[in-house]
Amino acid sequence: NQLPSFAGSQTPSVSVASISPAGAGLNVLNLRGLGGNRTLVLLDGRRIPASTQDGLVDMNALPQALISGIEVVTGGASAAWGSDAISGVVNLTLDKDFTGMKGEAQIGATTYGDDQNVKLALAAGTSFADDRGHVLLSASGNYREGVPYQTRDWYTGMKRLFNPDYTPTNGQPQILVRENVGFSTLAPGTIITEGPLRGTHFGTNGQPLQLVYGPIVGDPHLVGGDWEYTDFANTGSLEPRVGHQSAFGRVSYELGNNIEIYGEASYGSSDTHSICCAVYNFNNLTIQADNAFLPAQVANQMTTLGIESVRVGSSNNDIGSARTDTTRKTRRFLLGANGEMDALGSNWRWEVYAQKGIGDTFISSDVPKRDDYRQAIDAVYDTSGSIVCRSTLTNPGDGCVPLNILGIGVASQTALDYVIGTTSRHDTLEQDIFAATISGDPLETPAGPVSVASGIEYRKESVKGQSDALSQVNSFWAGNFKPLTGSYDVVEGFFETVVPITDNFDLNAAVRATDYSTSGYVTTWKMGATFQPIEDISFRITRSRDIRAPNLGELFESGATATINVADPFRNNASSTFFRIRSGTTDLKPEKADTLGVGVVVQPRFMPGFALSADYYDVEISDAIASVDAPDIINQCFAGNLALCDQIDRNAAGEISAVRVTPINLSTLIARGIDLEASYQVPMDSIVSGLDGDLRLRILATHYLENYSDNGINVPTDTAGENSGIAPPDWRYFATIGYARESLLASLTMRGVSDGVYGNHYIHCATGCPAATSDNPTIENNHISGDYYLDASLSYYFTDDIKATLMVENLANTDPIAVGQGERSIGSAATGTNARLYDILGRAYRLGVKFQF
Repeated sequence: NQLPSFAGSQTPSVSVASISPAGAGLNVLNLRGLGGNRTLVLLDGRRIPASTQDGLVDMNALPQALISGIEVVTGGASAAWGSDAISGVVNLTLDKDFTGMKGEAQIGATTYGDDQNVKLALAAGTSFADDRGHVLLSASGNYREGVPYQTRDWYTGMKRLFNPDYTPTNGQPQILVRENVGFSTLAPGTIITEGPLRGTHFGTNGQPLQLVYGPIVGDPHLVGGDWEYTDFANTGSLEPRVGHQSAFGRVSYELGNNIEIYGEASYGSSDTHSICCAVYNFNNLTIQADNAFLPAQVANQMTTLGIESVRVGSSNNDIGSARTDTTRKTRRFLLGANGEMDALGSNWRWEVYAQKGIGDTFISSDVPKRDDYRQAIDAVYDTSGSIVCRSTLTNPGDGCVPLNILGIGVASQTALDYVIGTTSRHDTLEQDIFAATISGDPLETPAGPVSVASGIEYRKESVKGQSDALSQVNSFWAGNFKPLTGSYDVVEGFFETVVPITDNFDLNAAVRATDYSTSGYVTTWKMGATFQPIEDISFRITRSRDIRAPNLGELFESGATATINVADPFRNNASSTFFRIRSGTTDLKPEKADTLGVGVVVQPRFMPGFALSADYYDVEISDAIASVDAPDIINQCFAGNLALCDQIDRNAAGEISAVRVTPINLSTLIARGIDLEASYQVPMDSIVSGLDGDLRLRILATHYLENYSDNGINVPTDTAGENSGIAPPDWRYFATIGYARESLLASLTMRGVSDGVYGNHYIHCATGCPAATSDNPTIENNHISGDYYLDASLSYYFTDDIKATLMVENLANTDPIAVGQGERSIGSAATGTNARLYDILGRAYRLGVKFQF
């Protein structure tokens, strides 16, 4: 995740502010910032069963104790390795010949005493039957307590908001970026948002109070005043609680005649508990004048003023935050054989295997039931003087329990039990693979042997799900998980060759034929060359066609909902809380990427121990699969795209009730950049005579030149350098200086990102601004500072087999840069920064011991 060529990778901390079956607790690699589902992750060259219906692979599920190395391939990966490798391949290789026993124990915590964590791992390997057989076993477990709420003092309430004083002609910016921003249309114990009683909110035990709004007020934000009281950033996890367990076993046996059979089995499970956010209602509730829970003071005011009802908003303090529990279980079984044979005058290596992967995901969240909640808050007195739901007056058997939301600490447990339910879903993902490969050196040129490899593979991916009955009819405030069912299969065949032309010039090529049952036939290919004119320098170039086919979620999602809050331009950017409904479609075509990679490696003889490499990449994806999200659909409808207006549902009051989102094949997605790496290792005594040990330096950096997208609907955008979301920054870098002397190893690492902007589409101006448009809003501050963090590590070998290590991440306890969430995406419990780029936990300590015998 820290390598600069991986941008926007998903970690548990970046997915806490949502109730989603796809994100909770996952560690997903994202090469080039093109998306985790465009990075193909393999174990010993074989596919790993996906952890989600979107094809994401959780790196925590792998047998890390037995990993001997990791290959990262970034050019022409689909033809050689398989489809879905648009941005490249991460191939983890097993130490299949390991003999002995090794283990690791590690504990850690932050400098604040939270996020306590522990990790245990054990691996063993042994031979049997006179070394003809070999057994590998490993098991591991780790647990992170997490940080259940935003408790860091660096949070400043930074947000982007619409300027309430903006007009197209007054020269003011449309978007403000400010600290100390809370909300004007909700409060923990409910607030009246309109009319002469506007600003009356209900505190502890329902006491009526008057909100102090501050100097800037607009729906739904306020700046200053009682901003901390109405802000609900501290209602969500900073880091979720996550536990992982895994077990792996492998047995191989040589039958003789150069034939080996082997079997593998693995099991992984994870449990994640995350706290999303407050159960918010932005200015979309109504309290009648005869509500039995209204304090007498407010009820009398309404009677005097002739007010029959008031509009209110609430973050429902007594209900508490929406919490989600996610359990994932993955099983993988593999049987295979490999060997060698002589044919056509040369030696050939072959392999066949069958693999079965099964993944189960259980997700549940306790949130209010919408209809029950609205009935319960409409409470009145019956003829006996008891408080009941208004609905009970006409339907005495409806079972409704009145809920008091007009205050803090006023709701009864019986009412909470009535309105809160459990939305849940269980998905079973299955993967079946049958594959065969053969490779050899059948020809020889004057420069050396010609290597070839060929193979075929059949793969079937399927998902079958079920969810509770209430979720299927969108009964909950959020969640409303839908059952997902569908399958596809694919047949692939490939051929690859490396041809030495001269002693210093090689050509390599590959072609793969791929036929999907859902999206049809595609051909991928790769052509490349390496050239080393002198010993000190070598060049490499690759040109390829790569693909990614639509995954199970993009094909078969059946109406997954999320509750979001977005500014509605049709209502003067007033906030609207509604369902975003995602559905898949089988009309999707595979993505096609044309990739160019050009690189150079310099290892000068006059400077032993030094190496420098630079690689330029250019990935142009056509028919890229993505969705036009709800805020863009609303904006484009407002701008006159009437076709998108059909995807928006409104209620009788004209407020948005739902926006339907479906993936489409976009026109173009382009990623360009440069990877740089330099390393140097030198004996200390060559620097200062008499000093022992070695000095090691390594610097890696990626310059993201372009991250361009054109979906044929919005104005094309280039998001490279936007530090506000998932887009890559202009620069990511990672530099390490290390010292090794006998039993001691020490290192200091600096990792960081460059300065950036909120959006390249914004027009930056504080005064004299032009009129804003939906495609190019004006903003008073479009700058986000970069930052860097220092990590330190100290290791000591007590013996050749036992090593202890102390690691300190974010050594200086550097606070993250404040980043305001989007002015249109309002409803999440924002952390006030970008957790994909900046360190949110602060200084963290880890102490570990490793042994190997």
